[in-house]
Amino acid sequence: MRNRSFRYGICTLLLCGAMLWSGAGEARAEIGELSGPAFSMGDYIVTVEEGVHPVYVSMDSYDILKEACEGENYVILSDEGDGWMEIQVGSGSGYLSVKDEGISVVEKAELEASEAAAAAEIQRQADISSSRRQELVNFALQFLGGRYRAGGNDPHSGVDCSGFTRYVMQYGAGVSIDRSSGAQSQQGTDVSAEQMRPGDLIFYGNGSRINHVAMYIGNGQIVHASTYKTGIKVSPWNYRAPARIKNVLGD
Repeated sequence: MRNRSFRYGICTLLLCGAMLWSGAGEARAEIGELSGPAFSMGDYIVTVEEGVHPVYVSMDSYDILKEACEGENYVILSDEGDGWMEIQVGSGSGYLSVKDEGISVVEKAELEASEAAAAAEIQRQADISSSRRQELVNFALQFLGGRYRAGGNDPHSGVDCSGFTRYVMQYGAGVSIDRSSGAQSQQGTDVSAEQMRPGDLIFYGNGSRINHVAMYIGNGQIVHASTYKTGIKVSPWNYRAPARIKNVLGD
């Protein structure tokens, strides 16, 4: 019913003939035994790189068991020849053509090594980001007790709320942002209260107008140039109802 003009298998796709075919006419072994031409069940994985591909109930049916979607991986149970693989689907199995574009066959060990490397890189980037953000927090906290001054741009001599966040971002993280709190609130990426991390900016306002900005430092606290009376201080992040939270660090 489907044109299968030539046979090929795992050895053709991956090992370029290094593995020997055990015989095209050999009957398919049961799950758990050696199956397919010269490989053990579970040694290879079908990985869907792009697109959606039908997984059939059997080799002789057009009935679709499920669709294999981008990002999914399936253990190969046996090589049925002509590009057809029996794959593990839940507690059962189905049949998928690996001739389709967007599908690759890889060794299980290779895939696991690749996934482990990707996970390690993600963790490395997260560690770099966390360290950078903590350094920024430490930089900002050195100015606690500094003087509040309307229009001030330097916490050493006096600064207002947006002047403080602009100075801290510029000299603590090398990130340039606008001068006013309203303009700063339009920069970066919106994040939720659940997503915010140390170094994110929290904006407060009356109605639609932003009139104050602070930097989140973790543990439910912010640092900000508050008032003439208190100067630069630490407060609970929700001492006022936040209007917006922004990541301007780009990580």
